Parts: sequence; C-alpha cells; structure tokens
Amino acid sequence: MRLARMPDGSPEIFHTLQGEGRSTGRPSVFLRASLCNLHCRWCDTDYTWNWEGTPFAHEKDGEPDYRKFRREEQIVEADTAAIVKRVLRYPASNYVFTGGEPLLQEKAWVALMDALAARRRDARFEIETNGTLFPGAAFLERIHRCNVSPKLANSGVDAALRFKPEVLRQFAETEKADFKFVVGNEADISEILALAEAIPLPAGRVFLMPKARTVAELEACQGRAAQLALDHGFNYSDRLHLRLFGATRGT
Repeated sequence: MRLARMPDGSPEIFHTLQGEGRSTGRPSVFLRASLCNLHCRWCDTDYTWNWEGTPFAHEKDGEPDYRKFRREEQIVEADTAAIVKRVLRYPASNYVFTGGEPLLQEKAWVALMDALAARRRDARFEIETNGTLFPGAAFLERIHRCNVSPKLANSGVDAALRFKPEVLRQFAETEKADFKFVVGNEADISEILALAEAIPLPAGRVFLMPKARTVAELEACQGRAAQLALDHGFNYSDRLHLRLFGATRGT
C-alpha cells in the first residue's frame, strides 16, 4: 500500500480524535493514503498529489516558500503486516482511512480490514472519500461508515471529474454514507441544495463544514456555516483537529 510519508520517513499513521462529521471526538487511528484522482486548489493534504511537473494550481502558489512536492519523497510503500504492527500500538479501535483518495487502493484496504478484524474484535472502520469512486461488495461488507466529501466548484476541479451522480446515488443507497461539504459562501450552499435534491441526499446525512485552513479562518466562517445548517435541516461539522493541533501532519 502507498501511504503518505511523514517528515521523519515513517508512514502517516497516527492516533488522534476524529475531527469531522458524525464521529467527531472519537479516539481513532488514521491511515493516510497517498495519491488522489482530484486536485482541489484548497486541499490541506496537497503532499499526496501535487507533484513536480503537474499543471495543477493551489491557493498557496503565491506564497514564497510553497513548492510542488517530489513524488518519491512523499510516499511510503508498506505491506499489510507492517501496517498492522504499527496500528496495534495504539489503544483506539476506530480506524479511519483517509488520503488523498483511499479508494484508489481498495483491495489493499480490504486485506487490512481483514487482518485488523482478526486481531481486534471491536475493530471499526471508516473511510474518507471524495465520492467519485464506488467500492465493490467486499469493501462495503467490511466498512462501517463512508464519509463522502463531494467537491464543489470552489475546489477548482472540472465538474466532469469531481461530480459523479451515479456514484453518490449508490453511496446514499448503502445507508452507510454521510455527505460532508466544505462551505465558504452563498454560491456553495446553492450548489449543495441542488445536488442534494438531484441525487437525492437525506438531509440528516448531510454535514456542512466551514472552509478553513487556520483557526482564525474557521472562527470567521463557523457561524455562517452553522446557520446554513440550521436553515436547511443539515448537520454542522466542526474541524476539531484544526482547533486542537493546527494545520499539521499526523494530527
């Protein structure tokens, strides 16, 4: 499996509190996959896809110290046994597969879920996915929750790449999926409302999350996002990890 690499060379596997969505505050072990099939301009894990030589734009491009990443420096190859050994160091039994886009490596996650479930009877599995790829039956049988985060026009990604109505419809039908949207302005909520009606998405499974890369941005946007959730019968999702740890890897 290809995982994101921490600055010390280790794979990005870490013990923390789930910071978003329905499981906010739950002790969890995160495993961050490298590689993504999208290129959102505000992405906070751009080290999983924004490689040297690619044409993708990012909102940090104007910052003096920002550079695209060398692919070979950002990926760790790890087999199932090595991952299990590292993961079992931690007491939490809620495992969150994130990225990048983890469903690009679907078969590897199935193998990992089987290995962890064999060692921990209370193992529980979540995935954070962008809603462009729908997993097969073997994956769906094992996963407990799919945290689907469809990307809006604010991502800067062409709609043909980021918006897959049939995939979202399939996720909704599993009843294992919640749908989380990054909200920054009125145009975003109009897009979300149209999408939720077209699929359709149950309001009780929709979460609105403020667009923010810093605590200051989060505090500036949280009130509006919360009011929009109230106005439309959606849920509000905070970004607890940002409040607790800032925008740092491994948190």
